[in-house]
Amino acid sequence: MTGRTISLISLPLCLFASLPSLQAQLPPAKDPLLPSQSAQGKAGCSATETSSCAEAAAKILPIVMGSSPMEENLRRLTDEIGGRVTGTPEMAKAVDWGVGAFRAAGVEVHTEKYTLPVTWSDGDTRLELLGPVSFPIRLKAEGWSPATPAGGIEANVIDVSYGNEDEFAKAGALVKGAILLVHSDIGSTWADLFNEYLRPPMIIDHAVKEGARAILWMGARERLLLYRHTNSLSGEIDRIPQAVVAREDAMRLARTAAAYPGKVRARFDMPNKIGGPIGQENVVGEIRGYEKPDEIVILGAHLDSWELGTGALDNGCNAALVIEAARAIKATGLLPRRTIRFVLFSGEEQGTVGSFQYVKAHHAELDKIRAMITYDSGIGRVTGYSLGGRRDIEAGVREALKPLESWGANNHTYDASFGTDNFDFMLEGVPTLVANQEEANYLPNYHAASDTLDKIDMRELKLHTVLAALTAWGIADRAEPLGKRLSRAELDVLVKETGLDQQLKLLGYWNAWQSGARGRRP
Repeated sequence: MTGRTISLISLPLCLFASLPSLQAQLPPAKDPLLPSQSAQGKAGCSATETSSCAEAAAKILPIVMGSSPMEENLRRLTDEIGGRVTGTPEMAKAVDWGVGAFRAAGVEVHTEKYTLPVTWSDGDTRLELLGPVSFPIRLKAEGWSPATPAGGIEANVIDVSYGNEDEFAKAGALVKGAILLVHSDIGSTWADLFNEYLRPPMIIDHAVKEGARAILWMGARERLLLYRHTNSLSGEIDRIPQAVVAREDAMRLARTAAAYPGKVRARFDMPNKIGGPIGQENVVGEIRGYEKPDEIVILGAHLDSWELGTGALDNGCNAALVIEAARAIKATGLLPRRTIRFVLFSGEEQGTVGSFQYVKAHHAELDKIRAMITYDSGIGRVTGYSLGGRRDIEAGVREALKPLESWGANNHTYDASFGTDNFDFMLEGVPTLVANQEEANYLPNYHAASDTLDKIDMRELKLHTVLAALTAWGIADRAEPLGKRLSRAELDVLVKETGLDQQLKLLGYWNAWQSGARGRRP
């Protein structure tokens, strides 16, 4: 959700000639795979350490691009365990998978517990039109939506278009007691995806205040593809029953409502199952630094997923990437100056709950977390990192990635946004890097029944793994820290300059930010 598109320039494929272990040129690809020969021996992890990153790149590259367990690890996670909603038995199996994979890679691993406020699973969600026209409607419950009352809801369906102020005003008293239909556009860009999360809070506020009984969201994908989001970003049950309706069915329902204004009636039954608090776990692997082991660089991805598909693009591929990066660094025999932690977070889909709890549990060491690196956008080509508004860290990131300069992945942006597990680290002033990626096939399959293993381009995933491993290594092995932890006063400036303040307000985080309940305290 946090990617940004930067176009790449195709260059000829060249050999990494100084790698004796790389015997032949790798298969051709749309973009260059290997760094240019001119990069060798001229770039490193910092201005004063010119060889460390080049040496690490030379060792990591053949380990990752050769035969590896990553594809089989990912197959087991997606095909065998499947969708992994936080708080379910499948999530527990995924935690075991992560622990086993780190151990098989020879990496020290442990789990860290936290409490998820509630558990949730869907029931047999149904919408039956009672007249004057009837036709079948396909839909799925929004995650962490409350159930409808026993026996369901019988009410008029009122179309409020895109749910803006004018449309609610136009609907007037018809909203009270109604099932609302809210329109969407087809999602084709990262901005569209952000909008899927930024629009609902205000619409939900209107619906609740004006007495609506439920909300039906028109799907943003074509061809009847169903998917699941949540509009509750705190791990708590939402305020009003909500479901996503297959786009074509929702459009037909909208046309029917227009033909029979105020007369379309339906029975909506959504028997979601809600339970009490439950213990959950983040999986943490670690390679300790030889010189400054108490200083830490985190490479992370979220392990949980929604369950209509098998969570391959979001975010199984990147959970496998984190483990493979750890395996590759361990296999080089090189030790970094600082400790590298490899974290698989749970609870991300419920509002980055697992990473928020990690930040709280590790609050005493935040001053010594030198960077938090996150991958969470499928397998679209990486163009660089979003640096969370931190221009001061760009030079260090560029130095770390210099050995792979010809890959076109050293183009960074300064935006700061919600949406993945870097969020609470960023609000605490820790330098964060989120991989910017091309959309590729991520958006059409996002949270959908079609998010399955066959959507993964393993060669791209391996390229990303090399980049991720080198980024983590380069920041960990620098002579000097990448950047400082920002003070609250500095964060207040950053939040305003990047527009993050508006996101915090729209998403309901602003009061927590202002009080210090979330983020660095004033």
